[in-house]
Order: sequence, then C-alpha cells, then structure tokens
Amino acid sequence: MFPAISVKKNLTTLGWITINNAHPFSMGHNGFQISSLMQEKMVYVGHLDCYQKSNDILEKLVSVKVSATQIYRVTDTYGAQIGATTDPQERTLPPVRADELLYVEADGGMILTRKDDWKEVKVGRLFKSGDCIHAGEKPGYISHSQYQAHLGNSKTFCRQMEDLIDAYQEGNNSLVFISDGAPWIKNWIEDAYPKSISILDYYHAAEHLHQFAEKHFADKKRREQWTTRQKELILQSKVTVVIRNIKRISNSKEALQLIDYYEANKSRMDYSKYVQIGAGIIGSGAIESAHRTVVQKRMKLSGQRWSLNGAQNMLHLRVTSMNGRWDKIIALTKCSFKNAA
Repeated sequence: MFPAISVKKNLTTLGWITINNAHPFSMGHNGFQISSLMQEKMVYVGHLDCYQKSNDILEKLVSVKVSATQIYRVTDTYGAQIGATTDPQERTLPPVRADELLYVEADGGMILTRKDDWKEVKVGRLFKSGDCIHAGEKPGYISHSQYQAHLGNSKTFCRQMEDLIDAYQEGNNSLVFISDGAPWIKNWIEDAYPKSISILDYYHAAEHLHQFAEKHFADKKRREQWTTRQKELILQSKVTVVIRNIKRISNSKEALQLIDYYEANKSRMDYSKYVQIGAGIIGSGAIESAHRTVVQKRMKLSGQRWSLNGAQNMLHLRVTSMNGRWDKIIALTKCSFKNAA
C-alpha cells in the first residue's frame, strides 16, 4: 500500500491505494519495496542528520512512518553505489581559463570509528581564482568548489586528488597548493607537482610563532610587540630574518623546533609574492571550512561511532551533495516501470 492524495473542491483527503503484488511498482528497487521518490528523500535526509532525527523529519514532512534503521539501510546502500559509479576525473567546475589559477587545498581531520577509534578523514578542495569573491568590506567567499574525501591512507587520497587535478589542467603552471606543514601533503606536492606553487598556510606559521612566544616571554606587552614584528617580517618574505631573530633570543627546545619548522618550509613562505597572484590567498581557511561542512556537520555529532565502510559511504554522499551533483543520486534511485497489462 502507498499513501494517496485526492483533491476535490479545495478539500484534500488522505487515503491509501492498493497495488497488485505483480505490478512492477510493488517489486521495489535496489532491494527495497519503497518508491523511488521516497528512497531519494530518505537518502537526502539521511545524509544531512543522524538517522533518528532524519526519520522524525521525514514523518513530519510527508506523513509517512519508516524507521531510523530503514533510513540508514537506504542511505548506506546509495552511498556505496555512488562511490562505485563516480568517475574519479569527473569535473564539476568549468575549465580553468588562461588568466585563472586553480587552487588546491588538502588537510586531515579525525572521526570516531567503531573499529579503530579515531581515524583520519582526508579532505580536498579545488576552486578557481575567478570564483573567489570579494565584496567591499565583507569577508570574501568562494562561489564554486569541488570536493574530495577519503577515510584511509594518504596514498589512496593523493591518487584520487591527482586524477581530479589532472582533469583540470595539462601543465603545472596554473596550480597553487595551500596547506599546513603536514609532511605527507608537502611531500606529495613536491613529488607529483614540482612546478606548482606550494604555499605554507600563513596562519599556521603565525600560530607556531605565538606558541613559542608564549613560552619565552613572560611580559605580555613585550611578547605581543615581538610577535607582531616577526609576523610583519614573515609577510614581507623575510623568514630568514625571523629565524635569525629566534636564534638570537633563545636556544630552547621550542625555539629549535620552530626554527626547524620554518627551515623546512622556507620555500613555501614567499608571501609578498603570493598575495600578488591569483586571488591573493595565503591561508587554508577554505579547507578548514570544507572539513566543517563536508565532515563535521554530519559525522561528528554527539555519540556517533562509524564503521569504516559506513563512514566512507556517507562521505561519498556528502561530497556528491557539496559538489552540486544530487542529480546522480536521483538517477540511481529512479527506475522505469512498464505499464501494467
């Protein structure tokens, strides 16, 4: 049975229609005796919030009771299917123009799993310099992005990102990477795209400086004056001077760690140059925002623990939605029925 709506003289009544078991509609789709439209709606609410709340929302909106477990089964099924059918080189952004740069950001964040406790989700975000919008005094924003996400090792994630990046450009001249100092990201960029521009996130560089200064300077005013001056020098691409200034005031463990960090990333700290190219971006705020919207809003809710497959299937759905390709989910849930005899 399926709910039916009939309208007569502005009076709407709800009732039920009975469909013969031999009718193709009764046979269901993808193993579920649930209409295509209802399956799509279940996946949609399931990828937005926890399954129990999704069940409540669905009942409120369409007056049909299912169950949280059923929403999970349908959602997980299509998450697996979309992951298996997505072309790794499918682009959702227009081609990069000759006067544009393609920005690539990547980072990792943790989710709680049933098997391995905390496990890292790696997220990538691609966007064009022409899609970075600055409206007066308001904070800038990115109008269009393409996302990638993987729960697992960096080698697999980097291979997926390479497939996507290579689909957008033939050479390396249009590529700009922005990331923190994570060795796996830095090494990947250097190995796979040696001709690209690789930028160390300025705000991570400044954060390390503040952490050192907190331990070294007891006087707050002097600490703030010193860190402000060093950050000015960093923005002027004078990291060598900053390293010398650190050596001059301390040889502590924290000082040596900061010096090693800057020495390892000196080639990625030419900020006076970076602010003059493309959209002038020198921070990794775009990928931090991506972690919040793609992963955290759905997968780090109170009490959640994910199976490895279940987490990856949810990531497939979240990425598909964020990439503006929900039509692919509709296509998977849709089935054609022949007219009954």
